[in-house]
Amino acid sequence: MPEKKKFETDVIIIGGGVTGTGLARDLAFRGISSIVLEKDTINSGASGRNHGLLHSGARYVSSDPVSALECKKEGDILKKIAPHCIEETNGLYVATRNDKEDYIALFPKLCKKIGIPCEKLTVKQALELEPGLSNKIVAAFRVEDASVDPFHISLENMNQAIEYGARYFNHCRVTKLIIASRAIEKVVAQDLVNKRIFEIKSNIVVNAAGAWAGEIAKLAGIHVDMIYSKGSLLITHNRITSHVINRLRIPSDGDILVPGGTVSIFGTTSIRVDSLEKIRPSIEEIDSLVNQAKAIVPGLENTRYIRAYAGVRPLIGQEGSGQNGSGGDRSVSRGFSLMDHKEHEINNFITITGGKMTTFRLMAQKTADLVAGKINNTAKCRTAVKPLLSKAPSQMTEAGVSFKLWADKGKKDDITMCECEMIYKSQFQQLISWLKENRKSADLNALRIHSRLGKGACQGTFCSQRVTGFMYDENYLKEDEGIYNIKDLLRERFIGQRPVLWGDQLSQAELCEALYCGFYGLELEK
Repeated sequence: MPEKKKFETDVIIIGGGVTGTGLARDLAFRGISSIVLEKDTINSGASGRNHGLLHSGARYVSSDPVSALECKKEGDILKKIAPHCIEETNGLYVATRNDKEDYIALFPKLCKKIGIPCEKLTVKQALELEPGLSNKIVAAFRVEDASVDPFHISLENMNQAIEYGARYFNHCRVTKLIIASRAIEKVVAQDLVNKRIFEIKSNIVVNAAGAWAGEIAKLAGIHVDMIYSKGSLLITHNRITSHVINRLRIPSDGDILVPGGTVSIFGTTSIRVDSLEKIRPSIEEIDSLVNQAKAIVPGLENTRYIRAYAGVRPLIGQEGSGQNGSGGDRSVSRGFSLMDHKEHEINNFITITGGKMTTFRLMAQKTADLVAGKINNTAKCRTAVKPLLSKAPSQMTEAGVSFKLWADKGKKDDITMCECEMIYKSQFQQLISWLKENRKSADLNALRIHSRLGKGACQGTFCSQRVTGFMYDENYLKEDEGIYNIKDLLRERFIGQRPVLWGDQLSQAELCEALYCGFYGLELEK
C-alpha cells in the first residue's frame, strides 16, 4: 500500500466555489497560506449554476432588506475591482396586469429606503429600451443590475491566490476529520482521479462547501441545519435583451432574464430536495419556466434553448422556515451564516455558508477576519481595493472575448477550432500550455472550464473532435485518452440538453448522435 502523502498549511479551505476561492485570495493577501480542497472542479456547485446576475439589491427590498443592502454595497465594490468580469447592463423591473398593484407602488419606496437607485419609466420608454418586452406590461423601473461571469470571477480569485502562495487541489474529496484536544488535527482526503489518500495538517479548517456544508460539518460530529432548494435555469441560443429583465413582484419562479455575452439565461425555480445527488432540471420545471417566460418576454416561448441546468441554494434553516410556510423556501434569508465551532468544542473549525455570489467578497472578508484573529494575524483586508486580476488566461470564459483577442493580434492564418464561440487554435495552444505548466492536466474538461469550449449551439459536437485531434498533434494526449476525453465532455453536455430536446436543439442532438455513434462508433455508456 503506497505511503500517504502529507501536507501542511495555515488554513484548509473545503470548497472551491466563489466563497472558498475568494477566501483563499483574502488570506493570501494577509500572508496566510491555504490549501483549497474541491471534490469536483471549480464552481461545480451553486457558484457555477446561477443566473450570473450581479444584484443591485432590488430583488430583496421587500423580502430581505439586509441582504438587499449587502448586495448593493458589494455590487459596487465588484464593479470597481473586477470590471473585466462584469457587464453593466442595468436592469428593468416590469409588471404585468396580473401583478399586485400595491407591490408595484411600494417597490420604489423600498428601494429609496435602502439606498438603491430606482428610476421610474413609462411603458413606452421601457419598450423603446427593450422591444422584446410584452406590450401588455403596465409599469417599469430601471435599477443597477449587472451581468457577471461566475467562472471568470472564481478563476481570477483562485489564480491570484495561487500567485501569492495558495494551493488548489480539485477532484479531492474530504473523507475524515481527525479531532484531538478540541481541535481538528488533520484533514484526510482522497484524490478521486488516482485514488491516493493524503493528509493535511493546519491551524484552521474552514468549511466553505456551500450546500455540502452540512455534510462536512457532520464529519466533525456537528449538525448544521441546511435547506436544499433546487433552482433550474435555461440558456437561450442567442442574446434576447440588453438589460437584465425582472418581473416586478415578490421573488417567485420564472421571473429573471439575464443577458450574458452572446446568450441569455432565464429562470429560476425553487424546489425543496432532500438529497444533493443527481441535481438536474426536470422536464416539468422547464415547461413551467417557458410558460412563465412569455408573460414578460413573449419571444421566450418559441426561442431555441441550447441547455438547461440546476443548482442547489445553500440556505440555512431557521425556526418557522418550511416549504409550506409563507413564501416557502424563497422566504428564507439570502444572508450568509458564519459559524465559529468553538461553541461545539472544536476551536479551529469554521463554517461559512448561505449568501449569494454577489456577496462572496464580504463573506470571505468576515471569514478571513475570524481566521486571522485565531492565529494572531493583524493584517487588514485588501480585497475591496486590490484589483481582482490574475496573470492567467482566464478571460476566455467570457463569451465573445476570444474573437476580440484574435482580431486584436491580427493572426489571419489562424484556424478556428470552436466555431460557435470563435476560439482559435493559437488560443487553445496558449491555454493548454498554461494548464500544463500550472495545473495537473490539460484535458477537454479543463479546457471547458477555462474557456467556452462546448458551450455554444453545437454543445461540443464539432469542437470536441477538432480540439482533441489538435491535442494529439501537439503531444498533449496519448493512446486512447482522447476517446475518454470526448466521452466525458459529450456526456456532461448531454445532461443539460436532455430537458430541452425539441425543435432545433433536438436536431442538433440527433446530428451529434449520428456523428459519434453512427460514424465513429463511439457509444456512450449510460
